[in-house]
Amino acid sequence: MTTARPRVLVVHPGAELYGADRVLAASASALATRFDVTVALPGDGPLVGELRSRGLRVVTCRMPVLRNSALRPRGALRLLADAVLGAVPAFRLLRSAGEAGVYVNTLTLPSWPLLARLAGRRSVCHVHEAEQSAPRLLRIGMAVCPALADRVVANSRFSLDVLAQTAPWLRRRSTVVYNAVTAPDEVVPPRAELDGPVRLLFVGRLSPRKGPQVAVATLQELLARGVDARLQLLGSVFEGYEWFEDELRATVAGAGLTDRVEFLGFRSSVWPALAASDVVLVPSVMEESFGLTAVEAVLAARPLVVSDGSGLREAAAGYASAQAVVPGDAVRWADAVQRVVTDWGTFRRAAVADAAEARTRHAQQHYAEQLVGVVAALSGHRDVAVPPLPTPRRPVDPSAVTTAGGSR
Repeated sequence: MTTARPRVLVVHPGAELYGADRVLAASASALATRFDVTVALPGDGPLVGELRSRGLRVVTCRMPVLRNSALRPRGALRLLADAVLGAVPAFRLLRSAGEAGVYVNTLTLPSWPLLARLAGRRSVCHVHEAEQSAPRLLRIGMAVCPALADRVVANSRFSLDVLAQTAPWLRRRSTVVYNAVTAPDEVVPPRAELDGPVRLLFVGRLSPRKGPQVAVATLQELLARGVDARLQLLGSVFEGYEWFEDELRATVAGAGLTDRVEFLGFRSSVWPALAASDVVLVPSVMEESFGLTAVEAVLAARPLVVSDGSGLREAAAGYASAQAVVPGDAVRWADAVQRVVTDWGTFRRAAVADAAEARTRHAQQHYAEQLVGVVAALSGHRDVAVPPLPTPRRPVDPSAVTTAGGSR
């Protein structure tokens, strides 16, 4: 990177390596092809090493992050303290590193667009959330960040629709850019025959909304039907949600499934676990803005079962190896897995074909061109035009996803 290029400040609310964090790394790398990029994070974590390995400059800065805990007195006080104590360092950073604009990743950082305006900087808010069922007060709070930004990027049409329910005028300055998703270096085809137990995999946070409890219940239902199966849970908990992992482990032990359920914890790369699996489960019980883990399963050429609704349906649209199932219904989830087992050859071939399609649909180059176009136009470097809403290579049509288990 050279200092002669326009300076862009990238801001992100965490430093881990889950879905939104990996998307942030892709976004920062894309912007670094045109700008001198500085990434601001609230603290240290594995994302710092990932960004630095890509040649990116990383700084830490105290910042208020809007979460559900802010609705409670203690969380509200912490939010206020972070806002007050982080304002001056943030303002200085905006002045020194945000000459060409500020890219705010997620709508949980409402202070940054406001401070950007005070510092005379333009900002873009990249929306990765779709909290349709959140309390109205929280949804209004989460609309503050994009409302204060000069431009909005949404990671799916569903995310934009949910945002527009609270702030309909934001559609006029919004662009949908589907996430780039890095594919594995080598796609390991599904095994030719399902010899031995069916290997199920859950990837994601161990949290009630992500549905690992549904994955465990699905395993129980399959075993009750005489289907030999095992389950791996790849992921860890948010700080403060340790109680949920304890409950989940107790459920597994109480059901006598300790020898069939493996807690893998967090791993920086999901590909080895995906390559070792047969069927991937994405059983979120609440809405998802997009569904990065679903796309990763497709890229790994693994048959996929997702919750029927929200951005998950949009992410899985057009893939013959994907099935969409009513959220939370373990019986119907087990039905979907049994369909894969019964017709393994068909699902196996479809998964391999879908992996090739997903590489094109979520190519980094396509994503980079669109994102750089938005920021370049925002900053006045208009040699790259702001792209229109992208059209997927296959239409996002509800009938394009195999639906299991009843009407929508």
